[in-house]
Amino acid sequence: MLEIKIPLTVPLSKQREYRKNFNLATAGSGSLLLFAGDQKVEHLNNDFSGSGIAKEDGNPEHLFQIAAAAPIGVFATHLGLIAHYGADYPKVPYLVKLNGRTNLSKNTDQLLSKAWLSVDDVVDFKRQSNLNILGVGYTVYLGGEQETKMLKEASEIVREAHKNGLLAVIWMYPRGKNVNEDNIHTIAGGAGVAAALGADFVKVKYPYDKKNKTAAVDFKEVTSAAGRTRVICVGGNKQEAKELIAYAYSQKHISLSQGLAIGRNLHQRPLHDAILLATALALIINHDATLEDALAVYSGKKKIERHRHSDFLGLF
Repeated sequence: MLEIKIPLTVPLSKQREYRKNFNLATAGSGSLLLFAGDQKVEHLNNDFSGSGIAKEDGNPEHLFQIAAAAPIGVFATHLGLIAHYGADYPKVPYLVKLNGRTNLSKNTDQLLSKAWLSVDDVVDFKRQSNLNILGVGYTVYLGGEQETKMLKEASEIVREAHKNGLLAVIWMYPRGKNVNEDNIHTIAGGAGVAAALGADFVKVKYPYDKKNKTAAVDFKEVTSAAGRTRVICVGGNKQEAKELIAYAYSQKHISLSQGLAIGRNLHQRPLHDAILLATALALIINHDATLEDALAVYSGKKKIERHRHSDFLGLF
């Protein structure tokens, strides 16, 4: 297993649990494939019904079916959904998203998304439900008038998560008047803020632009700025599976990112296709597969043998 530098905010009594959660989430690789299900709140039903979206995506259980069958690191969603479906999907590795806001308000200067519940609430739920809850997640909007409130809350959440041996993942999104959220320099600044908060992973935008031939190299500024906080790239809008797999490979091997966070690119697909795509991505992110092998697995030219969640015995 990977040697982990445990943050000093994790007490000695919780270091074993923190190490276990980290290794489970990353399949012992240090890199995280995060399946995002918080879009039920963030994007309302726009991402779950319409042209090009699998019909089964209209039902929230589709998210849990993917999370149970695909080799993801964590499934990030809100506690209410986990409470409703967790008993039927007890082996899924969960990450509880603590805050959320809809996309109805267009006032980016006043963006404020306070936590719905505390880390202590999550710890109590984990104890009561006996589910496999590995960490918590929280979104920060940089650049608006409410920034300081969110940073204070984020700092407290990271500290409380570590006190309980849980992972802390920050969604870091620069927003507001005169803020270019697609600028690499700005994204790198946000990654540095996540490092200052003490986050284990930070989820940031990646420039998915076919015309930008230097995007992967330029993005190294972001991974460098984050230091020991590991950068995971958003998957963005649904795109061709083979293109996303190629992006994941360049993100890891050129940008030096340590994971990928995808929602629409999995749940908008039928279950079988979502599992194949997640498997190909996990081979790259967690198991150092070549791009050729990952693409061959997705296309069905190669098969893999699995005996446990996120565990591969090899290609054949």
